[in-house]
Amino acid sequence: MSQAIQTGALIVQGDGTVLLDLHDSGADEARDAIAPFAELEKSPEHMHTYRLTPLSLWNAAGAGLDAEEVLTRLHRHARYTPAEHISVMVRDTVSRFGKLVLEASDDPYRLTLLIYDEDIAAEIRGRKKLHTLLHPVDESGIDATGSNGGTSEPGGDTDRPRPADCFMVKLADRGTVKQELIHIGYPVKDLAPLREGDPIAIPLRSERGVGGPFVVRDYQTEAVAALLGDRGPGTGFGTVVLPCGAGKTVVGMQAMSALATNTLVLTTNVAAVHQWMDELRDKTELAPEDIGEYTGDTKNIRPITIATYQVLVWRKDKDSEFPHFDIFRKRKWGLIIYDEVHLLPAPVFRVTAELQAVRRLGLTATLVREDGREADVFSLVGPKRYDVPWKELESRGWIAEAHCHEIRIDLPKQDRSGYAASDKRGKFRIASINPAKVPAAQSIIANHPEDHILVIGQYLEQLDIIAAELNAPLITGRTPNKERERIYREFREGKTPVIVVSKVANFAIDLPDASVAVQISGSFGSRQEEAQRLGRILRPKKRNSHFYTIVSRFTVEEEFAVNRQRFLTEQGYKYHIDHWDLGAVQ
Repeated sequence: MSQAIQTGALIVQGDGTVLLDLHDSGADEARDAIAPFAELEKSPEHMHTYRLTPLSLWNAAGAGLDAEEVLTRLHRHARYTPAEHISVMVRDTVSRFGKLVLEASDDPYRLTLLIYDEDIAAEIRGRKKLHTLLHPVDESGIDATGSNGGTSEPGGDTDRPRPADCFMVKLADRGTVKQELIHIGYPVKDLAPLREGDPIAIPLRSERGVGGPFVVRDYQTEAVAALLGDRGPGTGFGTVVLPCGAGKTVVGMQAMSALATNTLVLTTNVAAVHQWMDELRDKTELAPEDIGEYTGDTKNIRPITIATYQVLVWRKDKDSEFPHFDIFRKRKWGLIIYDEVHLLPAPVFRVTAELQAVRRLGLTATLVREDGREADVFSLVGPKRYDVPWKELESRGWIAEAHCHEIRIDLPKQDRSGYAASDKRGKFRIASINPAKVPAAQSIIANHPEDHILVIGQYLEQLDIIAAELNAPLITGRTPNKERERIYREFREGKTPVIVVSKVANFAIDLPDASVAVQISGSFGSRQEEAQRLGRILRPKKRNSHFYTIVSRFTVEEEFAVNRQRFLTEQGYKYHIDHWDLGAVQ
């Protein structure tokens, strides 16, 4: 049977991939329509490839998007009528969200897991790994509504189907069970109640502490509303995805203010801890003594405590316990905020699994994890509750307009034989530290005499060389925190127009005037790193921003560069690619 042909930017293929034709007049609208439920796979110049995956569809379901809305959007923007089995796949996958429901029980230390599908129940019963986590309930203990011990409220839903099976789950195993079940393809709809933390008023200012009005933007308010919902079962946990420079910290503070509870903020480094503390002092009425820092140098637990992931995962050796995990248990937290949640270290997943009764907010510019553990973020922090396209915020002036450039240069002749004889990792390193990148960076910087410029790289010896050539300060992991903050301060004040930074500056540094970033090397094909580095220059300002990546031509670095750019091209950014002839350095 031939397919119906209509106008549309999407070609929905039988294998679950979705092609987006960038030349179609409806491409931008179609991209925005499918972004909540489709993952980007490839993004060359003319056609972008998305894929419908179980996790992308469950994220959509967790945010309230049902199967019929997903299919409506696909059909609305499809050039050809999608195959019937695509509809079956979408409905079947989305329907799994809700087949397993976690609810309260009469026992305050246990929860009830209800399974509304006999085949799923049989598979779960056969999983040995779940035997110690799931404790069967006698059939007589399940009432007609599927509740154990009368969890339904009077006048509540009495038409719910009888579950195929029912298990008891220890409160401490709540997160681990959700994590294990999603790994075998069954997301849990968590409707068990969340406990209230110790209260503390966190009013937001109308005037910033440093002067000038403070106004929460509409999309920031929408993000918090999506997280909290009606504050009933199934709300109060999840992830908000916003571009760098769009004010994710404000979203966190607004959530804190709305909940008015003791809050633990986890973030990436000491500079980010101090940035959070500065923002709280500037934009809330919190007293200084209510804000605590928990880092390698300072360990004060207060009603509002900001800690680094690094201090939490520190231990003497691989067989020792994590001594600082007790911070999670020393106070009755009502909210935990995971800043840059896509970087959540694997050891922290363990203790996060124990904290499922606490409201949780993940903040990130991209949920991409290069280790593929996005499902852990979904099950332990929560599904994506809110997202907004980068280009939409750019068009509204909330983030800077940015132009992306890839500059390709040749390897020096003396390095080519060594490159040819190396393995892929060796090839990448030789291409990354290409000495011709130094004069290329100098040329770029000379073309931007009025800008504040970041030179960002991966390899310390390369950074040492370029910092010396530019006579610019260098920040790496070995730079003391006080020295880092002095350099950042002088950069903000305009005393230092160029700084050289390692990957420690990928995250959560506040450099609002930075308008040019020159990337001379990176972490292989890391998409999230590309997004974070562009984010360093996206704070709104009077001038446009420019993001340059210098790549060794005809090397594996070109291949990795294509992968790095995928996330940003999906957001609508275009890379201008130029070949620079720097033969004088060969």
